[in-house]
Amino acid sequence: MAAQEPSPTSSLEGNKPGFPKKILANHLEDKHLCNSCQKILRRPLQAQCGHRFCSFCFNKTVSSGPQKCSACIREDLFEEPTSILKLGGAFPDNAARREIEALTAVCPNEGCTWTGIIKEYEAGHEGDCEFQVILCPSCKELMRANEKERHNERECPERTLNCKYCKEPFLLKNIKAHDEICPKYPMICDGCAKKKIPREKYVDHIRFCSKFKAPCRFHVVGCDMYKVHEHERACSYEHLNMLLHFIMGIKVSLESLQPQSLDVASHRLQELHQSLRHLEHKMNQLGGGGQLELKVNTFENIVCVLNREVERSVITMETYNSQHRLDQDKIEILSNKVRQLERTVGLRDLSIVEMEGKMREMAAATFDGIFVWKISDFTKKRQDAVAGRAPAMFSPAYYTSKYGYKMCLRIYLNGDGTGRSTHLSLFFVVMRGHSDALLKWPFNQKVTLMLLDQNNREHIIDAFRPDISSSSFQRPVSDMNIASGCPLFCPLLKLDSKNSYIRDDTIFIKAIVDLTGL
Repeated sequence: MAAQEPSPTSSLEGNKPGFPKKILANHLEDKHLCNSCQKILRRPLQAQCGHRFCSFCFNKTVSSGPQKCSACIREDLFEEPTSILKLGGAFPDNAARREIEALTAVCPNEGCTWTGIIKEYEAGHEGDCEFQVILCPSCKELMRANEKERHNERECPERTLNCKYCKEPFLLKNIKAHDEICPKYPMICDGCAKKKIPREKYVDHIRFCSKFKAPCRFHVVGCDMYKVHEHERACSYEHLNMLLHFIMGIKVSLESLQPQSLDVASHRLQELHQSLRHLEHKMNQLGGGGQLELKVNTFENIVCVLNREVERSVITMETYNSQHRLDQDKIEILSNKVRQLERTVGLRDLSIVEMEGKMREMAAATFDGIFVWKISDFTKKRQDAVAGRAPAMFSPAYYTSKYGYKMCLRIYLNGDGTGRSTHLSLFFVVMRGHSDALLKWPFNQKVTLMLLDQNNREHIIDAFRPDISSSSFQRPVSDMNIASGCPLFCPLLKLDSKNSYIRDDTIFIKAIVDLTGL
């Protein structure tokens, strides 16, 4: 599905280009085509020069001012002022519209069996076909209209879901991250093993849970006891000793501290500040008893020493942090230079690849109107065509002379149009060349197409002379014209059975352009 274009929605106001050619159930005539979009006319307008355009295409063409009619130029009929397209310079061609709207039509969407006429298709089916390919507005994925509900509910990666715990809506991709902070997310107590405790109530639970064990708040300085009220009251002196040794150790280690350890050390100092504040609070509680006055004075002196050491440590840490930031800025500048160099190298690599492609194209080109196209890995390429991954292949370009017509071949290994799934289809394509202004148009040289028998016995040959009224053989206005040739070139049964056309998983296609008159 991803290879298809989204189907257009229905419109009766003429604000779209023409209908796709494949909606016609019968033969397509050139008079039914828009001279701009080359599709079947929708709401046709006829310009003063006589050429017809879709209403949308004409208005789009003249929206930036008067324009020369490309059809007049292509047919060598240009003359002023009738060949100048301008706003208000065309009238609705109702006769052509009635003729086109009465043509038998089929729905171009794969899988749809609707049939009718173009008028019914536009009015009641074009925008409502359940097989049309549409674009998901959220994830931009292509899907059929009848798959929209399932896609929105089950498949779209950008769909919204409600959290099953707090019922708030979130994008699917954010649901897992939300689970980490959801206030209603069920938690399990590590102490009493109680389940389904909402995260917002978990802290209150463990505060009163008799079985929950948490480390002492002084575990950062070496206390390995679990936090209980009696322990913290009874071991205040021991905690102060641990803090003193810890601070002195930090003072020694700061002199050799590396920049990558700054964040860890800063975090440890913050924990230490919290422990000091807790101790000061304990001191205030102990100060009320006369028998503890000496002990309190000792503790207060120790706390003062610790505070001074912490302040000196913080200053040292700030110095290291400042230097670390300078180093990071230098690293960022160097990283930017590296990224700029990588982009420059990438652009040069692209230029080299483009030049190599042009050199391969020139190496494969011929300049005498005769071209032999070697197609290797035939089995794999045929499988890709059957699966729809690569239904068509283009050959390298070749020329009738150095300054002659530029051409290529297009092959469908599983057939195209009337030859789909039954024949190998081979087409001839006129391409835009550098010397087109010097050449005679339309292209009118006989073309012979061949599938070579590698035993040189029975080549498969087809030839045609161009229909000079077809747009396929006019002077190209884009990179290449519409391909024209043989949809029933070779029955696939000939290639499936034992044959001499495929050898070493390779076939050879030969094209000969008659140079008579050039």
